[in-house]
Amino acid sequence: MSLIVLLAAIVLVVLGYRFYALKIDREIMQSDPKRATPATMYQDGVDFMPASASVLFGYQFKSIAALGPIVGPITALQFGWAPALAWIIIGVLFFGWVQDYSSALLAMRNDGMTMGGLSYKLISPRARTLLLSFLYIYLLLIMGAFGAILGPVLGANKVPFGFLMIVVAGVLAGQMTYRWKVDLLWTTVITVAIALVGAWVGTIPAIGGDTGIVNSINHLAGDAEGVLYATPYGDMLWSTFLWVLVMMAFCYLGSVMPIWRFAQPVNYTSFWFVAISVVLSILGITIATFTGSVNTSFQVPAFVTLYRDNLGPIWPILFVTIACGAVSGWHSLVSTSGTARQLEKETDVLPVGGGAMFTEGVLAVLALIMGVTLIAKADGTLIYDATKDYQLVYGAAGVFAGGMSRFMAVVGVPADLGLAVGSVFLTVMGVTIMQLVIRFMRIASAELLGDRIPAFKNPHFGSVVAIALTLFLVYAGYWQWLWVLFGGSNQLFASLALLLVTIWLAGQSKRYIWVGIPAAFMYVTTIAALLWTAWLALDKAFIHRAEGMTTPFIIGNVISIIFALYMAISAVFLLVDGVKAFNQARSSATAPAAGD
Repeated sequence: MSLIVLLAAIVLVVLGYRFYALKIDREIMQSDPKRATPATMYQDGVDFMPASASVLFGYQFKSIAALGPIVGPITALQFGWAPALAWIIIGVLFFGWVQDYSSALLAMRNDGMTMGGLSYKLISPRARTLLLSFLYIYLLLIMGAFGAILGPVLGANKVPFGFLMIVVAGVLAGQMTYRWKVDLLWTTVITVAIALVGAWVGTIPAIGGDTGIVNSINHLAGDAEGVLYATPYGDMLWSTFLWVLVMMAFCYLGSVMPIWRFAQPVNYTSFWFVAISVVLSILGITIATFTGSVNTSFQVPAFVTLYRDNLGPIWPILFVTIACGAVSGWHSLVSTSGTARQLEKETDVLPVGGGAMFTEGVLAVLALIMGVTLIAKADGTLIYDATKDYQLVYGAAGVFAGGMSRFMAVVGVPADLGLAVGSVFLTVMGVTIMQLVIRFMRIASAELLGDRIPAFKNPHFGSVVAIALTLFLVYAGYWQWLWVLFGGSNQLFASLALLLVTIWLAGQSKRYIWVGIPAAFMYVTTIAALLWTAWLALDKAFIHRAEGMTTPFIIGNVISIIFALYMAISAVFLLVDGVKAFNQARSSATAPAAGD
């Protein structure tokens, strides 16, 4: 069953690219290889930097593929594998690639403008302010949620060395490509080999064992168990505290350094590490299907329930639980503020922007298979509890890492190494995104506050402020309660990006239904999800408060209520202004110029 589903997903995304995406690109958007791009017009070696489509595909995929396409499908299996799989496929074919591709092209044809600048130009000054404030909160949610999840993962004995070696390999890739002018093939082979060897070295007992170097560093502070301080949500280990600081240092470099020297090559090298791991897992699934060495049949029913006590109703919650694997607002930020400023030719926007999203859809299906093929570990530890309607009772990130190890073992990868690779995989997927989040946070704060507080125009100051807020949220502990808000705000931002593209297309006298319908669906769905989250937090904190709930838990729920309501109300105001702008654009539209 696993192989059939995986192959069907691959065939569908290939057909979607070949017969739908290419048709849109040629007949409606009419990308032109001769049109000057922002990367070539405004090359500054920092944000605007022409790069080949091959490099940018890896950069784009690694920049958009984070924990969403991994955690989301595994969590959504609690509704059943059929609705989860259906939304991944439908989302990728008609929502996800549409947003990624069209938002990149929109920015390219508007001098590489950010989402804030585009909202000001296409909607209104109020829309710009609302969008930037919404954006900053949304990005902070990403940092807090990812930091809280990845801190303990990176602090595990066998993970840090492999991650650090990927960073070293990425920096070397940038130097080899842009300074030493080494052929891209040789650059890729050398740096990816360094990354893979680094992951293996990290499993050597002297490095990653219980008495190895990493473990010794992890116990430099705290009590005998490495506990630094206690929180209502569990103990804060010194290893978590330390490696969160390392993550933030990594994010700072990714934010302030020229994109060609750090963020782009690190993400490019990481892409190949991720790609090799995915290919080995797919090969393991294929072999296991015919040999039976590892279970590949689905253990969770096709349909479980329309309502889950621990999540909510299938609509709208399923559609925000599976975020990046189907459609994600984060992708529009990468496409506008990053990729659109590096594309050398307009015709590269579809294989890079659209192609990366189609590929991520396959990754989401792979994650679903990792979860649906195992409801209990070998030692009896439950993953999905059948007595509770298949409620997920084990960490989704751990399910994926364990599944990757299980299937890679089929092709001869030792289980210990496979688990380490899976953990490094998860860390790379998240932390390489976080460096871009900090970069976009300092850009957003500069646009929003730069005129009133000039210090925010300084990239170092803006980055440090964003990192300080992130550290506060991660170390306070209760930020984990806001993870669902990340999903809602993420998908709502996708609807905002699609709204901007719809308005622009209407003003250009181009067909816009293919963007407008996804925009409308995502708007209604994500606002409903945010309101549901606010109600759930209100119920937990005040109406049906659990006995013994302490003040930090109550504060966490209050913050959830405030953020959810603010984002929902902001979205309504943005929609009102957006509809007015759309009607004006449509009524004043002129015939498109040649090549548009």
